[in-house]
Amino acid sequence: GLIQPINLENVPNYQYIKDDFKHPFYDTGADGNTYSVMYTYGIVGIIYNTEKVDEEDIGGWDLLWNEKYKGQILQFNNPRDAFGTAMYSLGIDVNNATEEEWRMALDELRKQKPIVQSYVMDEVYNKMESGEAWIAAYYAGDCIGMAENNPDLAFVYPKEGTNIFVDSICIPKGCQN
Repeated sequence: GLIQPINLENVPNYQYIKDDFKHPFYDTGADGNTYSVMYTYGIVGIIYNTEKVDEEDIGGWDLLWNEKYKGQILQFNNPRDAFGTAMYSLGIDVNNATEEEWRMALDELRKQKPIVQSYVMDEVYNKMESGEAWIAAYYAGDCIGMAENNPDLAFVYPKEGTNIFVDSICIPKGCQN
C-alpha cells in the first residue's frame, strides 16, 4: 500500500524496453507493470588491472580468492552481491539456494577475508582508478567510467556466471509529482 499504479501512457519509452524486462515477478499488479517499470539493468563481474593481474588468473570468480593478490582485492560491502560472488564461485544457484548453501557461501567469504584489502561500494572508484587495489567485484557499467580514468582497467564476466540486476521506478502513494 505504499506505492501507486503507474500510468504507462506517461512512459512513452516503455515500448523500447526489452520484453525480458517487462512484467517482473515482484510487480503483483494485474499486468505485471502496474507498480514498477524497469529503467536500467546491469551485470556484476570483476574489474582488474591488466598491468598487475596475470592473464592466466583471469576468467572465474576464484580470482577474488587468489592468495597471490592478497591485499589487492576489493569485495562488495553489501551482502546481496558479496554472497553472490561466493555462491557463483561454489556453483550454487543464487535464486534457489538452501540454508546449507548460504552457510557454505558464508564460509567461503570468511576464507576470503584475510586477503581482502577492503569491503567497498563507491570507494571502488578511487581505489581501482589510482591503482591502490588491483581486483574488484563490481558492476559492468561502472567499469567504463573507471577505465576512462585508468586505461589499465578491464572487466570480465566470470565463467561460472553472474547475476543481472534491474533497477525500476515506482511512484510513492500520495506523491504530488
